[in-house]
Amino acid sequence: MGAQLNEPNRGRAVLVTGAARGIGWAIAQRFAAAGDRVAILDLMAGEDPEELVAWLDGTGHVVVQADLTDGEAVLAAVDSAAAQLGGRLDILVNNAGIFTAHPVTEVDYATWQEQWRATLGVNLVGAANVTWCAIRHMKEQARGGRIINISSRGAFRGEPDVPAYGASKAGLNSLTQSLALALAPYRIAVSAVAPGFVATDMTTDWLKPPGGDEIRAQSPFGRVAEPDEIAAAVFYLASAQAEWASGAILDLNGASYLRS
Repeated sequence: MGAQLNEPNRGRAVLVTGAARGIGWAIAQRFAAAGDRVAILDLMAGEDPEELVAWLDGTGHVVVQADLTDGEAVLAAVDSAAAQLGGRLDILVNNAGIFTAHPVTEVDYATWQEQWRATLGVNLVGAANVTWCAIRHMKEQARGGRIINISSRGAFRGEPDVPAYGASKAGLNSLTQSLALALAPYRIAVSAVAPGFVATDMTTDWLKPPGGDEIRAQSPFGRVAEPDEIAAAVFYLASAQAEWASGAILDLNGASYLRS
């Protein structure tokens, strides 16, 4: 199984959610550059999906669209992605997420409820549903598979301005470890990375001065991460050599938050 996941020009079948931009796009590029075939699952993939995949190295890439809060749409999208990638899935990266401020003392009750529903619906329940659908394809394969979840340092340190986000990522960490135990007999390794702030479209407003200067100062490196740095860690966790990392949650926050 290990050799099959790591042989040259292997053309692994990779599904990345939320990959039309930001961290997800960097992850898709990393796998495509290695000769893998990538399916981008993103509701915001645009009107011309072919134009999007044309920017990826290699061929055989596809785009599927689904609202991750719609379970039936997720099932159809994952099955379509697997079919277009040759009837298989080797790697799933649950990257899609939403991050919208809703401080508990500053929003009304209706907004509070809506933010929790939307955030958990995408970040946790949506990821769980994509995973269930992908496992149906992975567990029948002798080669096994990899599932990598994009968590956050906020799962550990708390997120006072975006509490539903922090809670959703804490739940995703628990899901990661539960599935690492459940799926090992199928040679499916499950792990997560937990970045701090990353320079993406989603964080542009947060990183503007003066607040952005305070965020960058949280790390002794005086900066935030670049998407490629997160993609590099994900690529390793998807490799044959990383099977023993199953159940691990890798901090990627530039020492901005240290946990024991």
